[in-house]
Formats: sequence, structure tokens, C-alpha cells
Amino acid sequence: MFRRKEFRLKLPSRTLVLGQRTLVMGVLNVTPDSFSDGGAFFNADAAVARALKMERDGADILDIGGESTRPGSQGVSVEEELRRVLPVLARLRGKLKIPISIDTQKAAVGEGAARAGAEIINDISALRGDPALAEVVWRHKLPVILMHMRGEPRTMQKGPFARDVMQDVTRGLCAAAVRAQKAGVRESQIILDPGIGFGKSYEQNCELLAKLPELAKLGYPLLVGTSRKAFIGAILGGAKTLPPEERLWGTAATVVASILGGAHIVRVHDVKQMAQVARVADAIMNSW
Repeated sequence: MFRRKEFRLKLPSRTLVLGQRTLVMGVLNVTPDSFSDGGAFFNADAAVARALKMERDGADILDIGGESTRPGSQGVSVEEELRRVLPVLARLRGKLKIPISIDTQKAAVGEGAARAGAEIINDISALRGDPALAEVVWRHKLPVILMHMRGEPRTMQKGPFARDVMQDVTRGLCAAAVRAQKAGVRESQIILDPGIGFGKSYEQNCELLAKLPELAKLGYPLLVGTSRKAFIGAILGGAKTLPPEERLWGTAATVVASILGGAHIVRVHDVKQMAQVARVADAIMNSW
């Protein structure tokens, strides 16, 4: 069993220790077209209530996103993304005790969110979508999550997929880390995400989870997000893919696999249940 290395992330308000236990990142989609919740938290009141509930349920980090990145999504303007996330950030300031991550590919959104209290940047494009986002990370001295994605959300699941997914992801993540450091981001502030479901076949997602220790050997903390994703629905439902809200137990299995493979952070929708899953998986790993 893979033993996680410990890391320390410096946030403006605190230091996060990674590796002593798995941190749970709760997903809050402030969008009308999320694949997982269908826009249930698009309204600011609903989003704030959801954020506070996730904190009570055991989330260690809250990840807020104002642009859907589901397969086939078209993206939104900077102005629209800011219009969605800034009111939620403003109303959570002083109420939420856990740190907030902003899920964005845009420098202007990262800047606005950082000024509004966000302390982590989560970029699915790994600083390729808007290279100026690296300057925002550097200037505000924030940690950044760099995710591997083959293609872009609009077309990523149409293929062609990589012939060797481990080689493709490893090379992509290493290049992303170099790109960030050349822009001034400190190596100790980088988190890597293999991008489960982002330009990979269902079989390749399983392979990535099985071989996660190989990515952990790159020397960076790992975040893994499998929650409610389509490959789980396909495995469980076959020809009749299970809808996202029925993928809870399949998600639980992938969260355990992620933790035993070396993940430091798991990104999930069902915080209360997955916090319990993480606690038991940690206990198993720590007894090895």
C-alpha cells in the first residue's frame, strides 16, 4: 500500500497540512447546468445554505465554480462567471471557517475571487486556458491545483483518447508544474489532479485510479475528483447508465481507491457520506 508524503500548503489565513489525513473538498456549483445537481444551487441563497451545510457535514475545503465544465459545455463570459460567484463569496465571508477554492480558468475571475476571500485556485486547464492566471496565483501567494485535461470540455469526450493514459497524464502534469514554476509559483504551492473524466475513456479512468501511486511519486500532493462521474454510472448501470444522484456507493468505492493510492484531497458532492468513507480509509491506510 502506498504511503502518502506530507506537505504543507500556505494559505493567506492558515497552513493546511496534507497527508496526515485525507482532506475533503466539497463541490459547490453555482451554475444552471451542472451535470451533478442540475442547477440546484444556482440561486445565491441556496448556494450559501449549501456551503454552510457542507462545512457542518465535514468539508475541509469548499470549491466554488461558476462555469460548468461537464462534457459538451460551452463556457461563459468573465462577466457572467463573476456575477455568479462574487455574491456567494461576499455572503460567506466571515461565516465560513474552512478555506474556499475558486474553480476557474480565467485570471479576472481568479483575481476577483481572491480579493473576495478565496484562498486556492483550482484550474482545470492547468494554466493553459489563461496564462495570466499564474500571475494571480503568484501575486496573492495562493496554492494552485493543476488538472490534466485532454482537449477542452466542449469536445473532450469525443476523443481520440491517449494510447497510453499514464504516460499522457504524467507528461501533462509534469509540464503543468514546470509552467507554473516558470511563472513564479513556488513548487510547494502546487497540487496535481489527474483529471478523472476529462478526456479519458471509462477504462482509462479506472486505470488511473489503479496506478495512482505512480503519479504520487512525482512529488506533489494529489487531488482526485471522481464524484458522481459518468464512468461510475456506466460501470453500475451498463447499457442504462445510472443517473448522477444514484452513483453514491460507486463514488464511495472510488474515493477509497483514491485514498489508498495516495490522494491527499478528494473532491466530492456528498460531503457527509464521503467524510465517513475517508475517515475509515485513512484508518485502514494508517494501520499498514
